[in-house]
Amino acid sequence: MRFSKTATAVIAMIAMIAPTAACGTDNASSDGKTEITVWAWDNNLKANAKQFMKDNPDIKVTFANAGSGKDEYVALSNAIEAGSGAPDIAQIEYYAIPEYAIKGALKDLTDNGAGKFKDFYTPGTWSSVNYAGGIYGLPMDSGPMAFFYDKEVFDKAGIDEPPATWDEFYEDAKKIRAVGSYITNDPGDAGFFNAMVWQAGGHPYSTSKDGKTVTVNLTGDPGVRKFTKLWQKMIDEDLIETKTKGTSDDWYRAVGSGEFAGVITAAWAPGMFLNQASEGAGKWRVAQMPAWSAGGHEVSESGGSSLAILSSSKKADAAYKFMAYALHNKDAVMSRVDQGGFPADLESMKNDKFLNQTTMVNTKGETVEYFGGQKFNAVFAEAAKNVVTGFEFLPYDVYARSIFTDTVGAAYMGQGTLMDGVKAWQAKLVEQGRSQGFTVKEG
Repeated sequence: MRFSKTATAVIAMIAMIAPTAACGTDNASSDGKTEITVWAWDNNLKANAKQFMKDNPDIKVTFANAGSGKDEYVALSNAIEAGSGAPDIAQIEYYAIPEYAIKGALKDLTDNGAGKFKDFYTPGTWSSVNYAGGIYGLPMDSGPMAFFYDKEVFDKAGIDEPPATWDEFYEDAKKIRAVGSYITNDPGDAGFFNAMVWQAGGHPYSTSKDGKTVTVNLTGDPGVRKFTKLWQKMIDEDLIETKTKGTSDDWYRAVGSGEFAGVITAAWAPGMFLNQASEGAGKWRVAQMPAWSAGGHEVSESGGSSLAILSSSKKADAAYKFMAYALHNKDAVMSRVDQGGFPADLESMKNDKFLNQTTMVNTKGETVEYFGGQKFNAVFAEAAKNVVTGFEFLPYDVYARSIFTDTVGAAYMGQGTLMDGVKAWQAKLVEQGRSQGFTVKEG
């Protein structure tokens, strides 16, 4: 999870950022070097760039932070529509790739030979950068989902093991509620909703290969129905806390105190727990996500991002060269992992140091066994192997997420059911798609 400035502030930044990025459209900087501009919120990339420039003195890499997530997309979309000011490289989350690829804003990396890296990355991340027959980015990090749980609360409730199935999760939730805690919190989040539907085998969205036809089948999708049926039952029985906004101060306090005994989130979260919910150190553990059937191992992803080259870049070769170094060089990848990132490549997940990691270093420089000495990365690496491939996002998913709270989100506050909200969400998504010129089919 990442924190963002307001979209208004980001729009105001464009005037400052654009001149820097725009000068990147020249073939060379004032010192004769080819200059590429990168928009990224991951500051660890800057260390990668320093080493890259030592090895490639003819290329200069400059950074501009236009915010993260939706804020960067506001700035990026404005620069694209203006026809100037876009960077050469942008960090783009997987769910947003279709939106920019379908507009022709991203370079298809097939001609650069990117296809040879198919077996370098985890199946889920590689699937996420492939769209409509093209490769529109290279995976930078990943977010296989897992179940984080407070062992002290589980012990108090008489639960010896984390739930292996969602049926067990429901039964455990009742035991945990009986001792004054909640098994998890969910105030209504579009990214989490999609991840849960994905894990349930859902495919509510699809786009034709020519990019002209979009299918929105939220109301009829089996995965949507499977997830909402379980979640509605748990909301009705007060087994899920729905009032506290995720990653707010109150949320961290509830995680640290044991009020929330579990969090369903992704592999990038340990640093978040470590530095924002320090009271939970030593109490928490990590397990695989509960499965929908006994013996199941299916996993989805949440978050994770790629590096993509803008089609407007006049220095795509130099940009690709930097991307290839930052994302494929072992030392470059591990330098980001050491700072709390979770890799997207298979080799890193076989690294002994990575797999055997039991501690983290917090912002105070203290070494902490937050997960009680557990080899937490080994759990995430196993989850990454089991990510279900083939899930598609809408080619306007940034918009879709922005209206989730006003539609499906109302059900978390007791205003109608989740399926009522899903129906309202689908209606708005169909309307939006048609207004953008897509042929939209409803399920």
